[in-house]
Amino acid sequence: MNKPPIAIAIHGGAGVLTPGLLSPQDEDAIHEALRQAIDAGHRILAAGGTSLDAVEACVVSLEECSWFNAGKGAVFTADGIHEMDAAIMNGADRSAGAIAGAHYVRNPIRGARAVMEHSDHVMLAGEGADRFLREQNQPQVANDWFDTELRRRQWQGNRSSSTAPSLEPSHADHHIEETVVNDNSGHKFGTVGAVALDSHGHVAAATSTGGITNKRYSRIGDTPIIGAGTWADDRSAAISATGHGEYFMRAVVGHDIAARMRFAGRDLHRACDEVVHQELKTLGGQGGVIAVSPNGKTQLSFNTPGMYRAWRDDYGQLHTAIYAEDDRVHG
Repeated sequence: MNKPPIAIAIHGGAGVLTPGLLSPQDEDAIHEALRQAIDAGHRILAAGGTSLDAVEACVVSLEECSWFNAGKGAVFTADGIHEMDAAIMNGADRSAGAIAGAHYVRNPIRGARAVMEHSDHVMLAGEGADRFLREQNQPQVANDWFDTELRRRQWQGNRSSSTAPSLEPSHADHHIEETVVNDNSGHKFGTVGAVALDSHGHVAAATSTGGITNKRYSRIGDTPIIGAGTWADDRSAAISATGHGEYFMRAVVGHDIAARMRFAGRDLHRACDEVVHQELKTLGGQGGVIAVSPNGKTQLSFNTPGMYRAWRDDYGQLHTAIYAEDDRVHG
């Protein structure tokens, strides 16, 4: 008797990623960080655990790594602080939880799950989210715990720039700046996420971000918006997005992919590519998605030169990649 399929994929941001911008040492470090993150979730799935636990574990690993714009690697706002957004969704019953503009929870994705499991709400924001997460005994840190020297240099460079930004990052900052894309105002943004299918036939998605460098007015992107940057439904797929959030919200990317599968009979590959390369791109949106369907298929679609990503193929082989034509297979 064949075992029920399991599947998993992660991303660490999409953007202006082209060969030669990263040193070989930086490339190796990123591939290893991606490998560790996806392994954290795959171990749970292989032991018969839930997709919800698996995606949370993957995202926690990415949040703890300063290579990525989430958790420890979160970018600075215009006020010189960090504001974190995250969401998690269970495809079995479409329960979901999200936080926006949180300041002190060490792992925002765990905070989003606390909202899902211990409140009557789907999303909490700002000071209210901070207070709820303290009451839930979620591990807290000072806001400057999220600081990194590179993110501070990026923030200071963004603040001092008075000329039109280039789509190419400066050489000094390229080893992390490549996880993000730039919009026309010079804002920089990136996201991490995971999707998984467990042996019980349930899918789940989780997404986390530090937002846009130098953002103002408590801006919130697509990451915590259920149906835009995060979506999971056992009737279609689990989706996690990364890119220019304003466009992903306008296109309701996650739900649009799932709806094309449910109501138009699209398979996972076609649904993702139609939304990312047609619907989203027509609006001007840059970025990508990772997705997994209940039949065990995974899809990674992006319209940028690269996307930090990792996945298990149909044979269980682990792949990590940075650039569009990249594929590092792990034994």
